[in-house]
Amino acid sequence: MNSDALLRLENVVKKFGRFTALHGVDLEIHEGEFFTIVGPSGSGKSTMIRLLVGMDEVSDGAIWLRDKRIDETPAHERPTCMVFQSLALFPHMSVGQNIEFPLKLRRITPGKRKARALELLDLLRLPRDYYFKRISQCSGGEQQRVALARALAFEPEILFFDEPLSALDYRLRKTLEKELKDLHHRTGKTFVYITHSLEEAMVMSDRIAIMKDGRFEQIAVADEIYSQPVSRFVAEFMGEVNLFEVTSTGGLLSGSGLEVDPDVARTDLPEGEKGLLMVRPEYVRFGDGTDGFEYTISGRLLEEYALGSRIQYEVETAGGRIVTVEKLREDRATSESGSDVTLGFDAANTHLIVEN
Repeated sequence: MNSDALLRLENVVKKFGRFTALHGVDLEIHEGEFFTIVGPSGSGKSTMIRLLVGMDEVSDGAIWLRDKRIDETPAHERPTCMVFQSLALFPHMSVGQNIEFPLKLRRITPGKRKARALELLDLLRLPRDYYFKRISQCSGGEQQRVALARALAFEPEILFFDEPLSALDYRLRKTLEKELKDLHHRTGKTFVYITHSLEEAMVMSDRIAIMKDGRFEQIAVADEIYSQPVSRFVAEFMGEVNLFEVTSTGGLLSGSGLEVDPDVARTDLPEGEKGLLMVRPEYVRFGDGTDGFEYTISGRLLEEYALGSRIQYEVETAGGRIVTVEKLREDRATSESGSDVTLGFDAANTHLIVEN
């Protein structure tokens, strides 16, 4: 097998009785990449990572690490390591003993084990005197760092993460997101991360894979998935979005109450074909009729919601559609709830989704 991918899945299927959790999945992950798999509950992401680390067996297909097939290799013989949501640290052991545990299993001498543990405390930016500290005396963030140090102890080629930050409070989670991204840069290791949090994925990842019903819906860098989703599911999964059902008519996209400037860039969609015109809320603006928008739609302002540095507005159109607008707090709209408003946006800030 010749491939520049570090980890490769070929037509991987996983069945539990009559239920198929993964449907012929293909995937390539490259060396040194921070790759994140995101999806709702039941999408297959946890099944995926259990296969990758060897906790479950594939029903069909193959998993390759470089040019070696590993799907039949026991988990403890694979050059990989897993960081679980529960961390799975030993509370009766010290920090140092926890970090050294995988090295002890490999019969590394005590002196070398301790030296490696101290190196990893430095890497994870924990004081060296934590070597003797009990796990029960460590904060949640410190325990996360110890779990990472233990995972790195025997130099795995790939680190797998199964929602390790989901149980933490928001402030600590945001801190550790940045630390994980920094650790990835400093170690150069390949990270494969599972999460249901889109925000985590976008902050840390080189590429993101969106899962739905045991298949990958889209794999790309975060900006591409956000701005050019391939389906309604991905568009809605990647945050607040406005989707307008449109039809190609005379070379223009029309429908859903949109008024279209006839000079707008023309569509390549065949005449009479339907699609979804997507525009994110931050690109929709309030107008006064003189703004020259390429797309406009009228409605009634329902409500505004404070989102920290941003304000979100909901506008109901004559057809009953809800259009979402987001503005920075300092650019707050002057219109009051219940008032009639005109919204507009330009073709350059839209994306056309055509689902087969």
